[in-house]
This record gives sequence, C-alpha cells and structure tokens, in this order.
Amino acid sequence: MRLGLAVSVILGFLLSGSVVAVDTSKARYLDSFPWYDPAYWFGGVSALEMAPDGNSMTLLSDRGMYFTADLVRTADGIAGAKITYFARIRSRKNKILVGMASDSEGLAIASDGTTHVAFEGVHRVARFNRGNNTTSVLLHPDAFKQMASNGSFEALAVDTQGRLYTMPENGLTAEGHIPVYRWNGRRWSQPFTLPKSEDFLPVGADFGPDGRFYLLERDTGFLGFRTQLRRWDLSSDTPKDGTVLIRTSSGTHDNLEGVSIWRDANGQLRATMVSDDNFLLVQQTELVEYALPD
Repeated sequence: MRLGLAVSVILGFLLSGSVVAVDTSKARYLDSFPWYDPAYWFGGVSALEMAPDGNSMTLLSDRGMYFTADLVRTADGIAGAKITYFARIRSRKNKILVGMASDSEGLAIASDGTTHVAFEGVHRVARFNRGNNTTSVLLHPDAFKQMASNGSFEALAVDTQGRLYTMPENGLTAEGHIPVYRWNGRRWSQPFTLPKSEDFLPVGADFGPDGRFYLLERDTGFLGFRTQLRRWDLSSDTPKDGTVLIRTSSGTHDNLEGVSIWRDANGQLRATMVSDDNFLLVQQTELVEYALPD
C-alpha cells in the first residue's frame, strides 16, 4: 500500500470514533467477525472463495500466500475460523514469488476446481497449480503493460463457462468507464465496460449462484473506508439491470477487498467479504456477511 493511502487509513481510524450505520435498502447486514491468527504470515487478506455450504473457504493474501480455512457458525453468525492449509505461491520455475511479483490480489475458482490468481504489482493473471503451488501466467495483451503501478488487478471472477473477468482498480476508458477484460481460454478481449460510481474503485468480483455478476468496490478517505457492492445481469455482452446492493458510510467496515456470493441452507443469497488489514495495527482482518435479495 502506498504511503499516502497508509497515512489516510491511520488518520481515518483515529478520527472515526464509532461505527456508523449502513446506508442500504437492498441488503441486510448479518454479521462481522474480527479474525486474529498467530501465524507469522497472517494478514493482508485480499480475496476469498466460499465453499457452496459456507463452512469453509479459500483465501489469498497480497504477499503471495494461498490458504484455506474452516468456519465455526452459530445461529448468531461466524464464531471462529481455523486455518487448515497454507502455501507460498511460486513461479512457473518453482521459485517463491517475492517483492512486487508476489502482490496477489484476485482469486477465482471454477466449478471444476481450476484456480486463477490476479496480481497487481506485476500486472498479470495466472493459473494456480494446487498440486505444487506454482503459477502459469496467461498470455497478456499490451494493454496490461500500460496499467498504473499499484492500480491494476484486484478483482477476478469466473463464469459458468470458465471464462475469467478482471478489471483495473485504476484506469478508465476515454469515456470514463471501467474496462472489463475477459479470458476465453485462448485470448483476452474487452467485451464491455461498467459505469464508474462516484469515487469507488473495483477491488473484488464474483459470479453468484444466480448467474449474475457482483462487483465489490472501495472508497478511501480520512474517516475510513466506504464499501459498495453492485450487481449486473451479464447474460449478453451488454450489462443489464445494474443495481447497488450495499453502500456504506465511512468507517462502517474495514478495508473490504474480497467477496464471495453463495446460498445458505435456507436458499438465501449471501455475500461474504474479507478485509485487507495492510499489516497495520490500527486495522483488522474482518469477515463481513450480508443477506442479498434475489
């Protein structure tokens, strides 16, 4: 995280004395779970994928750590989280990723288990080979090379056809829209754009069990973080029925960067989100859940 943003975060949490209410009429807040773990590497969690039953998850830190965890759930919400596996992400040549090359931010797991990771430090998307924790970088166009430092891929999602979708955190089209890139298994294309919303920036994405596309966005200011979750129907290459499901005031939650959409045992759509604590003492790793309308 850049120094200027780090200063804003620290000042924001010092100035914000209490959590403020969520400004939304389309989603229902369920629970927040502050997650602490003694592992020396724990922190900087930037992406997650929930299991279909919501009782386990796969996560990614922005320092190249891939890990899984089981959740303890009660009637009141999440009561605990236990790490069950962790590994350092490696290059194709089986070398541990370090420095900017290890800035892993986006995670997408297809229905057949195929896993991809998006990186922001050195702009790329790679297939993650879970057998040996190595990565195979997908062919990338020149457009990726021109993206801003610390401003490319945080959001990554996969649809039911196995196609990947990503977008830069910073970097709009000439018309001021968010460019969306899609990988069809052979090449990247830019089939459509999404409208920019105020000062929110894309940081996480997922396709829900309803087939719709969900985009998690963040705004950072001196009073903390604002969170927004939007949804579209992408049944064609023209996004339709765009809806703001969640929009919070500053300081409601921590730095939410990862999102996973799933259905609970009652058939209720849920969004589980995770925060990146930036390895700062004034922040925390937090799991946040909302019930979403169909």
